Amino acid sequence: MSTRGNTQGVVYVHSSPSAVCPHVEWAISGTLGVRAELRWTAQPAAPGQLRAECAWTGEQGAGAKLAAALRAWPMIRFEVTEEPSEGVDGERFCYAPALGLWHARTGANGDIVVGEDQLRAVAAAARGGESFAFKVDELLGASWDEALEPYRRAGDGAPVTWLHRVG
Repeated sequence: MSTRGNTQGVVYVHSSPSAVCPHVEWAISGTLGVRAELRWTAQPAAPGQLRAECAWTGEQGAGAKLAAALRAWPMIRFEVTEEPSEGVDGERFCYAPALGLWHARTGANGDIVVGEDQLRAVAAAARGGESFAFKVDELLGASWDEALEPYRRAGDGAPVTWLHRVG
């Protein structure tokens, strides 16, 4: 019996070559323990690529496991969110091929949560206002937002698959 609570989140596969799509579904299925059959649609921001998204429920920490599983295909772009749950902050993972993986904690309203120690480290390392601003942008994932935004907008109104793990 698991002592971890349940939570929910969303996997956004912003772009994937069609040959990789079944592997993405297998990775999600294997991680959540339920069969994932995503509805893939064309990704207008990347001709020849496909996109899909699925809402999921599972144990706390499943978001990190999903992001780790999807990193096996470095040619895809994706985001994984995990909602905050009892006693645990939410999480957001973003992956862009040129940037790699970025991760942050999120609060109940979806904002990025930056810890006191993180801010102290940024303040200590910054050599001026511009340097400080750059380091804060890094903490907030600004480069990933910039890289993924065209793919997000192109997916507005796309179908969502719901995955629920029971038991």
